[in-house]
Amino acid sequence: MCRSIHQLHNFEPPATEDEVHAAALQYVRKIAGTTKPSQANQAAFDAAVAAVTAATAELLAALVTNAPPKNREEEAVKARARFEARNRG
Repeated sequence: MCRSIHQLHNFEPPATEDEVHAAALQYVRKIAGTTKPSQANQAAFDAAVAAVTAATAELLAALVTNAPPKNREEEAVKARARFEARNRG
């Protein structure tokens, strides 16, 4: 999985449409093996991004959990600490 695709479920505030689209775009880029498709592939690329965006939004809306929502700022601090720990050694 791409490291730039982040967990979107169970956050307060919930994931925005832009975050869902960005994750879908990263996923399609990874699968396609390109960040910018050729003109011949642009329509297929855009359709895939739209389909993954819709599927992701549907999934997030359907998921349920008993866990309390995570705080975005706290999770970002934890992620930075993990990154720094990996790069020390």
